[in-house]
Amino acid sequence: MTRLLPVPEGLDGLRLDVAVARLFGLSRTSAADLIDAGEVQLDGATPARSERVREGSWLEVRLPETVVAAPPEPVDGMSVLYDDADLVVIDKPVGVAAHASPGWTGPTVTGALAARGYRLSSSGAAERQGIVHRLDAGTTGVMVVAKSERAYSALKRAFKQRTVDKRYSALVQGHPDPGAGTIDAPIDRHPGATYRFAVVADGRASVTHYETEEALRAASLLDVHLETGRTHQIRVHMAAIRHPCVGDLTYGADPVLARRLGLTRQWLHARSLGFEHPGSGDYITVTSPYPPDLEHALDVLRAES
Repeated sequence: MTRLLPVPEGLDGLRLDVAVARLFGLSRTSAADLIDAGEVQLDGATPARSERVREGSWLEVRLPETVVAAPPEPVDGMSVLYDDADLVVIDKPVGVAAHASPGWTGPTVTGALAARGYRLSSSGAAERQGIVHRLDAGTTGVMVVAKSERAYSALKRAFKQRTVDKRYSALVQGHPDPGAGTIDAPIDRHPGATYRFAVVADGRASVTHYETEEALRAASLLDVHLETGRTHQIRVHMAAIRHPCVGDLTYGADPVLARRLGLTRQWLHARSLGFEHPGSGDYITVTSPYPPDLEHALDVLRAES
């Protein structure tokens, strides 16, 4: 479906991806994807996502077909860590996406919860109702989903204001020097491969704190604290300092090491999530143990060290 609209006064001077997102009710990532795919024209020309729009200019956007949420489907290995009237916190297994999206045909968190009879918040796009943050399909661990409308609003606000404590464990190749530090480097779509992200000068502010928890012969187990929450943030930042997550072939990890450890995905786990409960106001922290494949890889490396 093609839409043609003038840029209103309130969007004057904004980046194109931000303006398209606001004008057409999309996420900024979705808007950027459309621009990169050449589906957006500004006054008849194909612009860059960073171009600034002006009031009265004409935006022509070819919108994709609405994504139909996958039928409710149980997911093996997805356990519930916390559950009440406002929210549910799950332990997401590998190979499960947060919600339906173009090109994804596998299981989803929303579908799995629906199959169990959960009623989620109706806020947000139809295929992602209740979703306030996401984990990559290849990343395991703690994920919170909103059931009530007040929980959806409060949790979205908390993530935006960076008051949610997000802790990850990451096994990375080699030994970062220094062993603890902060990576403050902007992230956006990779200019040459839109399925990847990269550190780019005009990207979105991204801050990752890390500390070495255990140094092994071929790798280091890091305690990672996310200050921001960009797509693939830990994976991109670790690759940027030349210590990619073990098994993360998308971002330059050694495939030989991955095979030796029996890994078919990146060694990255959302270990804990801490936030103020939107109903009671109590601060709660929910944790998740390492899944078997990550535990096995650690055991192999420890035996060799």
